Amino acid sequence: MDAIADTASIVARLDRLPPSRYFVQLVALVAVGGWFEFYEFTMPGGISLGLTRHIYTATAEGAFAWNSFATFLASFFFGMFVGAFLFTWISDRFGRRATFTWSMLVYSVAIFLTAFQNSAVVIDILRFIAGFGISVQLINNDSFISEITPRRWRGRYMAFAILIVLTSGPIALFLSWALVPHVVLGLSGWRWVVIVGALGGVFVWFIRRGIPESPRWLQTHGRHTEADAAMRAMEDRVRAELACELPAPDFNHVEPIVARGAWVEMFGPLYIRRTIMLSLFQFCQTIAAFGFITWVPIMLVHQGFAIAHSLAFTAMIALLAPVGAGLGLLFAELVERKWQLVGTAIGIGIFGLLFSQARSDGPILLFGALVSLCINWLVSIFHPYAAELFPTRIRSQAVGFTFSWSRISSILVGYAVTVLLSLYGPPGVFTMIAVAMLVIVLSVGILGPTTNRQSLEVLSQ
Repeated sequence: MDAIADTASIVARLDRLPPSRYFVQLVALVAVGGWFEFYEFTMPGGISLGLTRHIYTATAEGAFAWNSFATFLASFFFGMFVGAFLFTWISDRFGRRATFTWSMLVYSVAIFLTAFQNSAVVIDILRFIAGFGISVQLINNDSFISEITPRRWRGRYMAFAILIVLTSGPIALFLSWALVPHVVLGLSGWRWVVIVGALGGVFVWFIRRGIPESPRWLQTHGRHTEADAAMRAMEDRVRAELACELPAPDFNHVEPIVARGAWVEMFGPLYIRRTIMLSLFQFCQTIAAFGFITWVPIMLVHQGFAIAHSLAFTAMIALLAPVGAGLGLLFAELVERKWQLVGTAIGIGIFGLLFSQARSDGPILLFGALVSLCINWLVSIFHPYAAELFPTRIRSQAVGFTFSWSRISSILVGYAVTVLLSLYGPPGVFTMIAVAMLVIVLSVGILGPTTNRQSLEVLSQ
């Protein structure tokens, strides 16, 4: 059997597999890495008030200074930018499983050391290293799950992974609510919240043996025997679980073997529209997610709420994060993912502007909850959508390049929020978010392809 036929065999055998608990368990294990990334993404909003009391300042006067809270945020996202822009080739070159393990260990060690520092400079450096590790992890995991799940159910499995991941937000914020105002065993509460985030490396080290390498990745790199063995193991697990013979493979979807894809392919005529669309999307989606989730406690205090009250509001709003992901899971294969992204972006823009005008408890909770719902629904859909648009040989590199634009906006938006909050209050911040959502609506609506239930090999042609 030649290389093209081998590829056809692996792809067809994988795509014909029916839904099973095995895939649910496998996706859940991979999602553990993403859980800690989103924990870290949400955590600064919860511990911000503890940090700005002792180490950092939230005022515009401290912008671009080491002790600015905006710099605390930017250091992590600059690390993520470097990881996403320069090092996601590691996953395409050395494999999804190895990248899954070692990137999480880098993150965990750096974030654990952060919890015991008092110097803003040292904290910022460690957060840069943590951001580097988690960025490679996050992009690798999206590629990983998209490659090891059957095409008809790919969107739902990936949305299920994000549902697991987004439970980290409420946990991070509720831990912050409970711990930040206190000192526990001689450590400030915010330090304990950070320590919890460092546990990812421990979990990944113990579960790594239960995760196979991607058969698609093995096949693309000419490791045909290993790809066949990995595929046989997956088939045996599904066959034993369902206690029946598997459907016959469909050999209509073939991706040519290319051992190492060229980085410049994403700028060629076949993929340039997708690269532009995803780059615009990634730059703008983080303005909403980061601008809202991280800065809500400070914005509420800016409007006169007590620290404990603002943290309670933030935690209650965050409870809808898994609900938003649940909607993504429910509609993943029922409604075209492209149009779900457009619809949720519209919701974020409208509800965000209404939230910025709210002054009493009821409207703040209502519109804040709706913004959170839409943001997390959008997050649960864009992860599978982005991973579907490029071939296996360059998937992590291409997703990493487009994702790096979100890290650039993450760096800039912290400073932008600092200035806008000082000059115009929350309405200024949410006007910026609404403009970003308009860009998403136009770019995805005009340039984004449809992807539901199509083979990765068909989408990459």
